[in-house]
Amino acid sequence: MEAVRDEHPLGGGMEADEPASPREPPSPPPPASPPSPAVPEPPEVPVPEPPTEASARQLLLEAWGPPGAGLELPPRLTWKLLFLRRPLYRNLLRSPNPEGINIYEPAPSTGPTQQPLETLGNFRGWTIRTEMLQQDRSWTVKQQCVDLLAQGLWEELLDDEQPDITVMDWFEDSRLDVCVYELHVWLLAADRRTVIAQHHVAPRTSGRGPPGRWVQVSHVFRQYGPGVRFVHFLHKTKNRIEPGGLRRTRVTDSSVSVQLKE
Repeated sequence: MEAVRDEHPLGGGMEADEPASPREPPSPPPPASPPSPAVPEPPEVPVPEPPTEASARQLLLEAWGPPGAGLELPPRLTWKLLFLRRPLYRNLLRSPNPEGINIYEPAPSTGPTQQPLETLGNFRGWTIRTEMLQQDRSWTVKQQCVDLLAQGLWEELLDDEQPDITVMDWFEDSRLDVCVYELHVWLLAADRRTVIAQHHVAPRTSGRGPPGRWVQVSHVFRQYGPGVRFVHFLHKTKNRIEPGGLRRTRVTDSSVSVQLKE
C-alpha cells in the first residue's frame, strides 16, 4: 500500500523547508456508559395453596350453614371442585348490571337517545330485541338462558334436593306508562323446550313519590319437580318514542341464584 504524504502549497509566508504542522489528534473515545442501576426484583407474592378435600368441605359448609350439613356429593364431584366453581349462593347471570347503575341512588336522569342499547354498557350474555307497540311506545326485551349443569350444579341435587331457585330484578319507576316492566322466567328441562315451572309478572307502580326510584321484583321457585336443567330469564322494559329518540326505562342488578333449602 502506498504511503500517504502531506503536501503543502508554497506561499503564504511559509518556507518550503518549514516542517509541516502536526496533525490534530483524534477526538478521545466517549466514556463508557455507566452501568444501568440494578432493578429490584419484585417481592414474591405467596400463591395460596389449593384447599385439601377436607378443608374445602369445611369452608363450604361453614359458608352454607346448616342446610349444607347433610349434603352428599356424587362420586364424580369433589369438594375441591365445588369450592372452585361455587354454584350455590351466587348470581349465575352474566353482566347483571350492564349499565353500571347503582340501586342505592335514584336512577340518573337522562334524555332521549338514538344510541343503540348495546353501546351504552357491557351487555355480554344478553340477547336484545325491540318489540314495537301502538303509538309512541315500545318494549326493550333482554334475555339469557342459564345452564345449571355448566355452572357447576349436578343432576342429583336438582332432582332430589330441588334447591330454591331465586330470581330478582330492579326496574326504574320511569312513569313512561302505566306498566313499564315485565318479568318472565321459565325452568326448562334438558331439551330447553319442556317447561317444568314458570313465573310471569307485570307490576304497576303507584305513581306516588319521586320518579326514578327503584322497584324490586323477585320470585322463589320451590318444589318445582325433577328435571330442571336451565333457567330462562327474560325481562321487558318500556320505551317512549320522542323527537330526540327513545326515553328508556332502566333495569339493574338482575339475578338468578340457587340456595339450599332451610
